[in-house]
Amino acid sequence: MVRTLWRPEAFSVVPVMRSSPLVAGDVQWAPGDRPPGVPGVTAVVALWGVTPGPGRTLTDNTRLALSAMELGAALGADMVVHCSSAAVYRPDPKPIPETAPPDPASEYGLAKHDMERAIFAHRIQGGPRQVVLRIGNVAGADSLFANLSLGGRILLDRFPDGSGPMRSYIAPGDLVRVIETLIQAPDADGIYNVSAARPTAMAEIAGACQAHIDWRGAPEGAAQMVWLDTSRLDSLVSLPADAHKGAHLVQGARDSGVWT
Repeated sequence: MVRTLWRPEAFSVVPVMRSSPLVAGDVQWAPGDRPPGVPGVTAVVALWGVTPGPGRTLTDNTRLALSAMELGAALGADMVVHCSSAAVYRPDPKPIPETAPPDPASEYGLAKHDMERAIFAHRIQGGPRQVVLRIGNVAGADSLFANLSLGGRILLDRFPDGSGPMRSYIAPGDLVRVIETLIQAPDADGIYNVSAARPTAMAEIAGACQAHIDWRGAPEGAAQMVWLDTSRLDSLVSLPADAHKGAHLVQGARDSGVWT
C-alpha cells in the first residue's frame, strides 16, 4: 500500500526486502546482514511486524524494532519510524490520548506494548529520533476489509443500543501523508495516535461497498468503540475533512491496489 501511494516528489524511497527484491532498485537486507550501501538516509520506516496467526511469534515485534533502530543508527538516519497499534489500549467509549496508560486486552497488544518499551529503553543519546505510530484500523488491511467485497455480505456485531462496532480508521493514502509529514517535522518524536480524528461505523463502510449486513448479537467482551484521540497528530498533519467517512476509506483502500 505504502509503495503504491508514496509520492516520488516527497522522498526518494528505497524499498528494503528481507526476501528477494520485487523490482529492480529494491534492496535485500535482513537483521544480521551488513547495513546496505544506501547514502543520505533521512529516515528508516519500519513497516514490518508480526501479527497474530498460527506459528507466529509475537515477541519478534521487539526484535524487529531493535533491528530497525540499529539500522537507522548505522545509516546515520535522523529518524526511525515504528508501527505500533491501537491494541496497546484498553477499548474505551471516549477518545483515548497517548497519555492513557497502556492496558492491552490481547497478546498482540501486549507484544506491541513490550516493543514500545524496548524502543525507548534502547534509544541512543544523540542518535535517530524514535517515532512510534499507534495506528488504528487501516482501510483495506484490517479484518473488516478482509471479509468485505463490493456488493457482498458482511457479518457485524449488534450491541444493546442497536448499533454496530465503531473504530478509528485511516485510509492508506492518509497514512502515507502522515509518515511523510512526520519525517519532515524537525521536532517529531515519541508516540503518535494515527487515524482520522473521528471514528467510523463499520456499517457505514459496508454501506459504501453496497454490501449486505448480516447482524448478530455482540458476544460478551466485544468492544463497541475504539476511538483514538489524534490531537497531537493533528497539530502536525491536516487530514481531509472526510478522512473518517466510509466512502473515503473504501476509495482509499481501492487506490492502494491491494483491496478491490
